[in-house]
Order: sequence, then structure tokens, then C-alpha cells
Amino acid sequence: MSDELDADVARVWALLFEIVLDGEKRLAAHFAARGLTTPQFYVLKTLLEQHGRCSIGVLARLHGLTNASMSGLINRLETQGLVARQPDTNDRRTIHVLLTDEGRAAFDSVQASLHEYVHAVFALLSADERQNVITYLSRYADLIVRGMPLHL
Repeated sequence: MSDELDADVARVWALLFEIVLDGEKRLAAHFAARGLTTPQFYVLKTLLEQHGRCSIGVLARLHGLTNASMSGLINRLETQGLVARQPDTNDRRTIHVLLTDEGRAAFDSVQASLHEYVHAVFALLSADERQNVITYLSRYADLIVRGMPLHL
């Protein structure tokens, strides 16, 4: 049984690695075609999740970056008109990043095109196959994403 489990583990690891690498490449190309980098897209996503406003320091922590690296990312988004900076009225050291209408529109556009892409992929599958994908991905998310710590 251990040999069978080891073989299954090796196969799953190889598949996950292949899927993640392919997904990263496809997302990066998708974002680039719309004038964004992957980190820029995720910052826009975070700003939406934070109701359109977040300090640079919090954004940096949420994305595992230094404040300086996040400031550079924000500079590029600001140049594109997708975000704006706003000094905190109570603490001059704190700068808030605001999602602009253009930033929200850019995010919504990318989300819609990603949805269309997944729709096209799912259209290639039967209803049973789609349900199997959803079932197995949900189970994976329950076991791994929500159930396992990042480090063992």
C-alpha cells in the first residue's frame, strides 16, 4: 500500500506542478494583454476586497512585499490611472491607496475575460465532467486550502 500511495503522491505532485505553472503563464499572458502584471492585478483585487481603500503598509503585508516594493507597484498603477494615493489625515506617515473608477473598470474587464475563458474551457466538458471537476476542486480546497497549515 505504501508503494501505491507513494506513486499516487508523485503523480499528484507532478500534475499540480504542471497545472500551477501553466496557470501562472496563462494568467500572466492574459494580464499582459490588458496592460497589467500579475502583481498589479492582485493589488487591484485586494483593493476591491478592502472596499477600494487600503494603506500601502497593509497592502505590502497582505502580498508579502516590503513597503518599498509595494510603493513601486503602486507608482505604476497610479501612472496608469488605476489607483490614487491619499495621505492619512491623522498620520502623515500613512498613505492610503484608493481604487479609481478606471481601476475598477480594468479589474472588472479582466475578471469578465477570465470568466469567458473558463466558460470556453468548461463548454468542452460534459455536465458530468464539469461536476466532477467542481467536486474534486472543492474537496481539494476543503482538505488543503482550508484544512492544512502552510508549513507542516
